[in-house]
Amino acid sequence: MNLKPIKSFSGLKEIQEDTYSKIKIRLNEPSINKEINKYHILVCSGTGCTSSKSQLILKKLEKEIIKRHLQDKVKVFKTGCFGFCKLGPIIVIHPDRTFYCRVELEDVDNILEEHIVNHKVVEKLLYKSITTNKIQEKIDNLDFFNNQQRIALRNCGVIDPENINEYIAMDGYKSIGNILNGKISPEEIIEQIKKSGLRGRGGGGFPTGKKWEFAKSYKNEHKYIVCNADEGDPGAFMDRSILEGDPHSIIEAMLIAGYCIGANQGFIYVRAEYPIAVDRLIIALDQAKQVGLLGTNILGSDFTFNLDIRLGAGAFVCGEETALISSIMGFRGEPRPRPPFPAEVGLWENPTLNNNVETYANIPVILLKGADWYSSIGTEDSKGTKVFALAGQINNTGLIEVPMGTTLRTIIYDIGGGIPGGKKFKAVQTGGPSGGCIPESLLDTKIDFKSLTDIGSMMGSGGMIVMDETDCMVDIARFYLEFATDESCGKCVPCRIGTKRLLEILERITNGKGEMEDINILKDLSVNIQNGSLCGLGQTAPNPILSSLHYFEDEFISHIEEKKCPSGVCNSLHKIVISDEKCIACGICAKVCPVNAITGERKNPPYHIHQDICIKCGACIPKCPVDAIYKR
Repeated sequence: MNLKPIKSFSGLKEIQEDTYSKIKIRLNEPSINKEINKYHILVCSGTGCTSSKSQLILKKLEKEIIKRHLQDKVKVFKTGCFGFCKLGPIIVIHPDRTFYCRVELEDVDNILEEHIVNHKVVEKLLYKSITTNKIQEKIDNLDFFNNQQRIALRNCGVIDPENINEYIAMDGYKSIGNILNGKISPEEIIEQIKKSGLRGRGGGGFPTGKKWEFAKSYKNEHKYIVCNADEGDPGAFMDRSILEGDPHSIIEAMLIAGYCIGANQGFIYVRAEYPIAVDRLIIALDQAKQVGLLGTNILGSDFTFNLDIRLGAGAFVCGEETALISSIMGFRGEPRPRPPFPAEVGLWENPTLNNNVETYANIPVILLKGADWYSSIGTEDSKGTKVFALAGQINNTGLIEVPMGTTLRTIIYDIGGGIPGGKKFKAVQTGGPSGGCIPESLLDTKIDFKSLTDIGSMMGSGGMIVMDETDCMVDIARFYLEFATDESCGKCVPCRIGTKRLLEILERITNGKGEMEDINILKDLSVNIQNGSLCGLGQTAPNPILSSLHYFEDEFISHIEEKKCPSGVCNSLHKIVISDEKCIACGICAKVCPVNAITGERKNPPYHIHQDICIKCGACIPKCPVDAIYKR
């Protein structure tokens, strides 16, 4: 891509107007159908769809368009995640706004022939609503997108993340342009952010404007801006999707932050396990440097700002800001006591401002649309929207963004489409390994910082994992604690030793060796770990245990007193048996058993499972044609 330097605010505006005229076909403007006789095919190029061969589909579309001489009628673009990850690969065709899902390579010919040439919808690729059982053609009408409001995700699925001009067309870099054009001072910017009510989206929820104000107040020759993109929660992909779909929004926000606090150098600390996000960041940084939006004399001003990437090795503890800062400097990622906070003593002992990806993604929009607009969204305590990665036992897995104050019930049933297979909802875990498990009785709880904390969970960075009746809450608590134990840096004793002792107790309980006194030990030890740990990892690691004990203590008691796992998950506490009455002696179960634990004679029921040999893998259960095999 040939890019020319942008030397002034007017030059930025020219690119915005020129490119906007070329992509507004995607923005649902009523007049566009008459003005331009050209289709835009947007192919999801996020990690999820890419893993389902969306890039092969994109290449085949490009090849077939040339082969069929359709260049004047249609153009193909890669874009970021649309959010509806379960249905990938996804493509959306504009101006029709037709949403095609589960697209395969062999569908390309059909799409071009039917949709582009004959102007007919390819019905087999349309989405069928789980809740209404109706075909939904337009992306605007999908159940999944109802109740959502995309601010941080505003450009994901709309623009090509590898084309800086498309970001500029969507008012990108306009905020920093206004600032450097002399319209807003650093003090006014910070005041706007404070007034907006934006709080950190990385888990802590600290008021963003105050953090910026603190960093600005410290006088020092060198200051730094850091973006925390070290997303480590199991099942979380919020930051990754923003970086893959809209990397320039983070660059612009960090430029604004640097201008506000007087910093000339920034670092994006991103997980090395995010290759697509890293590649797009590299492309975005290179393009921003080419046009002069990074480096010296940005937009003809005297402002200088440089930005570099640092790759994280996947340590969960490096999500904690002091551990992250230590890692950027090349040291072991370990937290240190606070105060002093990084705003005063951070990178190389200089004032450092650190926010996460989603927090930064909100900044340019707030400055364009105003603090009053942003603060009108959400609740009194929690303004704006929140991005969640919806996963687990839910029909519509994917990435969503909802206004603060939206209820858990709305997210799980209206957006998420409810629980698969008609199973019963049991709990939802918010806040990742640091959060808590919320039962069905609290589904009408509003999503905001205070409400989630009040019921024993937390907002966290945005992981939301749904569980149904087949999940064991004791095993869930064990899983999250095992993760926290493995990820502990080991610097402080309460976390290093305490989490291991908690894990040992939970393993005893799930193995049928627990005692009733273990419940009180779990509670007491959890509180001591919370109070004594150095950083947020140890302080919040016991949350899944405490919330599970609070809402699902009966499951713990069942494991201990009855030596029974009600959900049939804990292998040590159940047997797989064959019903004498139902067995027809077909022998299928014996054929699929990997350890030859099932014996019997064909047509001479019943078959028998030898419990001393059985590894309880359950492979035989779904194979039985008469449902004669079950867990007991």
